[in-house]
Amino acid sequence: MAAHKEWIAQGIADGVFLFAGSLDNGQGGTVLATGEAPELLAARVRRDPFVEHGIVSADIVAIRPAIVAPALRAALAAA
Repeated sequence: MAAHKEWIAQGIADGVFLFAGSLDNGQGGTVLATGEAPELLAARVRRDPFVEHGIVSADIVAIRPAIVAPALRAALAAA
């Protein structure tokens, strides 16, 4: 778990991850990422210790927001 948390912290420090957290149903977690090319993001996800050791499998889903709240738009612009 410590190595996974370090991986998340690095993604946040790099400005790629905006947030990360567990799902309420205990069935995994999610990370919101921005500003990294798809192939680089995929490589980053493969370096997650949970993924490297086969503890979890990761799906990357691209989102193209159509409507964005001003506060989120500002956060995304700053990232």
